Amino acid sequence: MIARLRTSLFALGLAGLLAAAPVASARAHPHVFVAVKTVVLFAPDGRITGLRHSWTFDDMYSAFATQGLGGRSGKPSEAELKELARTNLEQLEEADFFTFVRAGGRKAEFAPAVDYSMTLDAKKLVTMHFTAPFKEPASAGKAFALQVYDPTYFVAFDFEKGTPVTLSGAPQGCSLSIVTPPPLLAEEQRKLNDSLGTNVSPGADFGLKLASRAVIACP
Repeated sequence: MIARLRTSLFALGLAGLLAAAPVASARAHPHVFVAVKTVVLFAPDGRITGLRHSWTFDDMYSAFATQGLGGRSGKPSEAELKELARTNLEQLEEADFFTFVRAGGRKAEFAPAVDYSMTLDAKKLVTMHFTAPFKEPASAGKAFALQVYDPTYFVAFDFEKGTPVTLSGAPQGCSLSIVTPPPLLAEEQRKLNDSLGTNVSPGADFGLKLASRAVIACP
């Protein structure tokens, strides 16, 4: 299942990236780097209804993903970028958007993504924007924890610097903290070093070991 997702998730750019010359092999694992910014969406009753993600991809993936778009101008149209977002999101849904949420000790489940788009900035970096609604609203009355990661570290997700997670419509008194992971143990660091320049994952749960956590609590 994971192998199929790897192939299809970034099919619009990853195949070329993997075949690319020595630059790609130097960073072969992970294959794609993504900076994550997330807005946590609250309903008027104080429950959380979903997440608004913005994912900015690294320069290499951005170049391959948009290759051939825009015709002679080389500037992808809004429609082309939206279609690129739709194709990626169809596969991301199978992996729950690589987003792991627990509310009151229970895993939150996602409905299909909505309100999606893709933009290309002045540095030609691709950012995919989408809303991942929950199937059922989640309570933030107890600790609500959010992480974004690929367990095998095939894709390296990390929260953006600064203010990566914000709250929209949250009741007064809600708190938000970002918890960074502890340093890797010596043996774990060795596995990560050994995986560099290869297509071998450092471990089935390695993405979790490197994932920051956003924790929200409301009165």
